[in-house]
Amino acid sequence: MKRMTNQMDATKKFSGKAEGYEKYRPTYPKGLLDYLYQEKGFQKDSVIADIGAGTGIFSRLLLERGSHVFCVEPNDDMRRVAWQKLQGYETCTFVNATAEHTLLNDQSVDFVTAAQAFHWFDQPAFAAECRRILRPEGKVVLLWNSREKNDEMVKETYQICQMICPEFKGFSGGEETPQKYQSFFREGRYEEKIFANDLHLNLEEFLGRYLSASYAPSKEDSRYFEFTKALTGLFGSYQKGGIITLPNKTRCYIGEL
Repeated sequence: MKRMTNQMDATKKFSGKAEGYEKYRPTYPKGLLDYLYQEKGFQKDSVIADIGAGTGIFSRLLLERGSHVFCVEPNDDMRRVAWQKLQGYETCTFVNATAEHTLLNDQSVDFVTAAQAFHWFDQPAFAAECRRILRPEGKVVLLWNSREKNDEMVKETYQICQMICPEFKGFSGGEETPQKYQSFFREGRYEEKIFANDLHLNLEEFLGRYLSASYAPSKEDSRYFEFTKALTGLFGSYQKGGIITLPNKTRCYIGEL
C-alpha cells in the first residue's frame, strides 16, 4: 500500500509547475535523435509510447521525425501544456494514464521512451506494462539530462538545494548503478550512450531551471525567497557576461525486456 501511495503522490509532484517546466527544462541534442533513428531502428512510421511525457519536450522531437507518439502523462497540468504545444501534430495522441497502467492495447507500440521520468515509476510494474504493450523485438529507451556532478558550481547548487529544500533527495540524472539497469533490461543487457548537452543560461533561465524541480519551493512557500536569493548569489559568482555554462550530459539506456 505504501508503494502505491508513493506512486500516486509522484503524479502530483509537478502540479502548478508545468509552465516553468516547459519554459526552462532543457531539450535533447540532435545527436541523440540521429542515433535513435539511424542506428537503433526508430523510423518515420514507428509507433512510440512516450511514458511520463510531461509537457512533451521529448515527444515533440519524435513527432518532428514523423513518428506516431502516444503522450502518456497522468498529471493534468503537464498534459494540458503538452496538448497546447502538440495538438497540431496529426500523429500525436494524448493519454491520461500512468506508467504502470498506460491504457494502451497489447503489442501496440514499437518503442517505449521515458525521458527524465523513469525514477518516478514503480519500476517492476512499469517493466511488466512495457512487455504487455511492446511488439516483438520492441525496445525501451530511458533518458536523462544529467548535470556533471563533479563540477564545483553543481556541487554548490546541490548544497543549496539540500539546505533549503526538505524534499530534495539529489539530482535525478540517470546515474544509477549498473545493477539498476541490469535488473530492468532482459538478461541485464542494454546499451548506454552519452551525449554532450551543456546548458548556457542567463539568470532567469538558471533560476527557472531549479524552480521547475519537484522539490523546489513555490512562490507561496516561505523558503522561496531564501532559495532564489542563494541561487542568485551563486549565479553571480560564476557568470561571465551574464551567462553561466551548466555542464550537462544526455544519458541514454536502450534495451529489450
